[in-house]
Amino acid sequence: MISLLKVENQVVRFVEMIEGASGFRLDVRYARRDNFVSRKVYHSAQVFLLEHVASDLEKVHAELKHHGFGLLLFDGYRPWSVSKLFWDLSSPEDRAFLANPAKGSSHNRGCAVDLSLYDLRSGSPVKMPSDFDEMNEKAFSNYPGGDEPSREARDLLKAKMEANGFQGIPNEWWHFNHQSRKDWPIMNFSFEEISKAPKIQRQLQQK
Repeated sequence: MISLLKVENQVVRFVEMIEGASGFRLDVRYARRDNFVSRKVYHSAQVFLLEHVASDLEKVHAELKHHGFGLLLFDGYRPWSVSKLFWDLSSPEDRAFLANPAKGSSHNRGCAVDLSLYDLRSGSPVKMPSDFDEMNEKAFSNYPGGDEPSREARDLLKAKMEANGFQGIPNEWWHFNHQSRKDWPIMNFSFEEISKAPKIQRQLQQK
């Protein structure tokens, strides 16, 4: 289903990334306390993206199946108020890994996703050079350390994402912006507002 909201005279079409039938798995740490601010900032463990962003992510997921992997999602759309909270709670050093709320982020536009891989056979997360939201050099997308399998997994994720309309960033291997991000406004809808918004049926493309 698509949730319809309106902002700045634009109709915004949100899709919730549901764990299960889609093949995606979720690990929404911001809905728990095991995250870098050590507090729950989402009331529910949900991941939302704009419809066209979700469609491109589904293409990535389909391609990764041939390699024995699926996508593990940490975060998608993020209300501006949460970005502001992260900034206010972080040290000057950690802010190098965060978007300045004065400018907003691609997460606030529904056009960014934080994610990793999981093994389709075991269901276990794939080891990467760093953990999600680990704010040090191990998080860099070109970090040369760690073991070879973890670097190969990181690089495979990057290659598949960038082949399907996303762009990585230098200091977070898990973060990808959709190429359309500049076309959409900064938003501050809560997850509850999105969930309660009017719905229409989503027409899935044939694969």
